[in-house]
Amino acid sequence: METTYEFAEKFRDQVLRCSSCGFCRAVCPVFGITKRPAFNARGKMLVLKEVMAGNIPLNDELIETLFQCTTCAACANNCPSGVNVPEIIKSVRKDMVHLGTCHPAFVGMNQVLETSPNIYGEPGPPDFERERNRKAQYVFFVGCVGSYREEEATEETLALLDRQQVDFTLIDEACCSGVLEDLGYTIQKNHVQTNLDRILATGCRTVLTGCPYCFRTFNEKPEYADLKKQRIDVVHISQFLSDIDFGVQTDKKVTYHDPCDLGRHAGIYEEPRKTIQKIASNFVELPSNRANALCCGAGGGVRGAYAANSIAMARRRLAEVEAVGADVLLTECNSCVHNLSNAKLRAQKFKIYTTAQFINHLLEEA
Repeated sequence: METTYEFAEKFRDQVLRCSSCGFCRAVCPVFGITKRPAFNARGKMLVLKEVMAGNIPLNDELIETLFQCTTCAACANNCPSGVNVPEIIKSVRKDMVHLGTCHPAFVGMNQVLETSPNIYGEPGPPDFERERNRKAQYVFFVGCVGSYREEEATEETLALLDRQQVDFTLIDEACCSGVLEDLGYTIQKNHVQTNLDRILATGCRTVLTGCPYCFRTFNEKPEYADLKKQRIDVVHISQFLSDIDFGVQTDKKVTYHDPCDLGRHAGIYEEPRKTIQKIASNFVELPSNRANALCCGAGGGVRGAYAANSIAMARRRLAEVEAVGADVLLTECNSCVHNLSNAKLRAQKFKIYTTAQFINHLLEEA
């Protein structure tokens, strides 16, 4: 007897469209380090076909399979049948949460955001020695990781904006909370309202984001539609920097990691490279780049729920950095910087920065 779930009502045709061709096996970061067939997209779709047929229930026994996905979209990008696996997985997780079954780490993340304005449940972030919530042309929205885990990268990004005499302000921000939808929960509307009220109060015309996920959330989620209604543009820092000539150069061999949220999900590939090629004549691409870039392993809640596998995915990516002989690895995502830095071995001598952070280093040296 078939069982009706919300994911089946929305995505039945897509799940059934999966031809089990296996193209996803070659690009799935989780399968790449576990070699477990149930963990790649094909395996997940086979499981969901059985769920829709009523042969197996959505219960705790499927947590390992259905919650161990970074939602990096590499499978969807390579699927000849056009199956949007990340959206299916997010919908399945929503059904599972509704049924009371979920990975404990995801339960904890949701509980933290019910009472805290940041995903770590920590007291207020460093003030970065700047006045907040003032009138300005731009709001720089830092994001949770940049505020509480990669503060140095944020400090140097803000210093770079100061060097360029950008009229910006920080706000007393709350987590954009878009990540909760990846975990099966719903966006915390009180955090949304906090962010909207504080952004609008500045009178800004543009929100600059240091986090690709915040960028996507502000641009894509209907809860933040007031930003568009007020004609406020949301721009990722990589887009903003691409039109600036910084007047500095490095002779170091530099490479670039495409974050999944900025690349495959948002289609931003060229702007970061435009900036890097201005400052690094010795730029080299990683073997897998742009839409084919390897995931760092941090997304979809995997860093919190499956830390060992998350680090293993990051080390696969870092092996590519080592293979091209790069001195510097740049990326445009604080989550990527954080996970890749945690995974880097002592023997690996290259440095990892956000692009803005590295440019500020060069300007300080100059």
